[in-house]
Amino acid sequence: MGTARVREYLLARGWSGEILEFEESSATVELAAAKVGTAPERIAKTLAFYDPDNSDGAVLVVAAGDAKVNSGRFKRRFGAKPRMLQADDVERLTGYPVGGVCPFANPAGTRVFLDESLRRFESVYPAGGTAKSAVHLTLAELEALSGAEGWADVSLGWQDEAPAA
Repeated sequence: MGTARVREYLLARGWSGEILEFEESSATVELAAAKVGTAPERIAKTLAFYDPDNSDGAVLVVAAGDAKVNSGRFKRRFGAKPRMLQADDVERLTGYPVGGVCPFANPAGTRVFLDESLRRFESVYPAGGTAKSAVHLTLAELEALSGAEGWADVSLGWQDEAPAA
């Protein structure tokens, strides 16, 4: 159901790619990177938080696989400390199960933001609505197709890496 909904959503917006589906889980950054054959940092993980402005909504932050959300940066951007969704609330507030949360076709009340950690890549791999799927998108496609409200600078860790030789 998850990939079908994501596929329908993406195709309705002019996307013509394919959703990669796997026999085994791709629910973690490491598993997803191995499945698609890329570096872990190019996995666009969708982190789900309670929305400080809407008690029945979620804030989704799509970040690079090697980025870690910084509490202070999150608080400056959203006005409250980050509180990750509890497992029991994930599907209700995002429309997807744990491991399959993605920035597409989310329920009303779900807000999507793209983290600055993604800007260093031409393309990334967010989940495709299940814990066994991924979608390869350029950054421009991710920005257009996710319906993101904008960019957020809420992560740390990825800036400390030495540039590739």
